[in-house]
Amino acid sequence: MTRTETGPTDRAQDADADVVIIGAGMAGLSAARMLQDAGLSVLVLEARDRVGGRVKSEHHGETLVEVGGQWIAPDQTRLIAVIEELGLQTFQRYRTGENVYIGPDGVARTYVGEVFPMPPATVVEAERLMAELQTLSLEVDPSAPWLHPRAAELDSVTLDGWLRARSSDDEAVDNVALFIAGAMLTKPADAFSMLQALVMCASAGGFDDLVDPDFILDRRVSGGMHQVPLALAKRVGEHAMRLSADVRAIAQSGDRILVRTDEADFLASDVIVAVPPQLISRIDFEPALPPIKQQAYQHLSSGQVIKVQAWYDEPFWRDNGLSGTAFSPYRDVHEAYDNTVPGDNGGTLVGFVSDRVADRLYTLSEEERRSAILGSFAAYFGDAALHPRAYFESDWVNERYTRGAYGASFDVGGTVRYGEASKAAVGRIRFASSDIAGLGFTHIEGAIRMGEEAARSVLA
Repeated sequence: MTRTETGPTDRAQDADADVVIIGAGMAGLSAARMLQDAGLSVLVLEARDRVGGRVKSEHHGETLVEVGGQWIAPDQTRLIAVIEELGLQTFQRYRTGENVYIGPDGVARTYVGEVFPMPPATVVEAERLMAELQTLSLEVDPSAPWLHPRAAELDSVTLDGWLRARSSDDEAVDNVALFIAGAMLTKPADAFSMLQALVMCASAGGFDDLVDPDFILDRRVSGGMHQVPLALAKRVGEHAMRLSADVRAIAQSGDRILVRTDEADFLASDVIVAVPPQLISRIDFEPALPPIKQQAYQHLSSGQVIKVQAWYDEPFWRDNGLSGTAFSPYRDVHEAYDNTVPGDNGGTLVGFVSDRVADRLYTLSEEERRSAILGSFAAYFGDAALHPRAYFESDWVNERYTRGAYGASFDVGGTVRYGEASKAAVGRIRFASSDIAGLGFTHIEGAIRMGEEAARSVLA
């Protein structure tokens, strides 16, 4: 058995660390930091050759690309506290000017405020549906939605089915569904339950906050969000980290747990598995996980989204009085924003393609896909969008240790049947990721909260 250089402690004699943490994303790093602050020794094992998980940036020439999560909302208090503690600076997303909406007629219309320029009757229908969603979302505890008195009923119908049972206005339904389905869970609205939709809303403070881009996409970290996990990893220390350490097996026996990688074995008193649910099946557990927990992770699946960024010599849309914010459930890019960094000589647009549209675009060649996506930008902002100086697509579904984005969610009926089991510890093994968070579900905030929750469980 290969040992680390970490010496034995009072709590775990002859162990490599008090706690082994699998995954150096935001959940794993947050857990490691809290445990170290409490005086425990930790060892973080990460299969990738980098830290950060779904928070990632890459340099392409002189261009820094934020491939993964990048935005901060005012109610993401744990993320904000970590950023402030690390001494990092933030800036506000550009939002000056008119927004653009394209309806089913294909016409681009500008507007200000939160109401899309739809027919008056459609606006009334959409606002009625949104008000009901707001009311219901405030009734749901995102940490234990299965306790809602109507949980079984709400978990048995899809979001699409629930909306269409209440309105025959297709445009109203399409736009209300867009905010939860394509924009957040990155799945079709007929692929998950109404209860799962309400969890998404409740995790952000309610439907009203979820659909407000000026709130949920408020700020960014100067220099890139990836600086947060990098700074956390630095505080945890190289001595407590192992990169390119793909965990293959976990064997739990009494108060000792053996964690096996391709290169070495490690002993600990406690383990925190801080990876997305869809990756847990890659690990062999001995004894096997309880059947209900195995089933839970089979019913949690990741969404599908292409995050695309295009760089231009100038933010030409601003000259036309546009904010860079655009929406349409009828275009390949269902939402777009001005992603320009202050002080940049040019301008940047970011857009998102999700669920079945992403499925279709992935069947195209790279050139055809780029043409379709830039065509959406042009429909929103004009033909100048067809000619970026640089272009980049974030491909998370083919990322070996991610396999989708932004996070995992349950299928119909899964939240009630498996929600509690997905979070439960198994002996001295805890589980933590944004995919099973309450507040901050599928966001960086949720990863931090779940990592810290797992650490508190160990300390207790």
